[in-house]
Amino acid sequence: MIVRIVKMGFYKQNIEAFLTNFNDTKQQIRNFEGCQFLELYRDKNDTSVFFTYSHWENEDALEGYRKSELFNQVWSKTKPLFSKPAKAWSVEKLESLK
Repeated sequence: MIVRIVKMGFYKQNIEAFLTNFNDTKQQIRNFEGCQFLELYRDKNDTSVFFTYSHWENEDALEGYRKSELFNQVWSKTKPLFSKPAKAWSVEKLESLK
């Protein structure tokens, strides 16, 4: 499994547009082949910073999404709203305690 973490900073006036776009597409992203989990976080100290946290079956599933029309639609609406470039990490989960 691959865990994808994406950090995004938005201009304050663009936050509502981002949240609307996320809400409109979150089920499609979550139901995309290979996506097992999707969450959205907001920084407690800087409310213009958000993180997406998603689980993917494997690297191929993540790449399939990143090359999809859905990703292009989502990203084309999200990227112009940024106040700074997004940062992304792909990590492997080693351990989880509950």
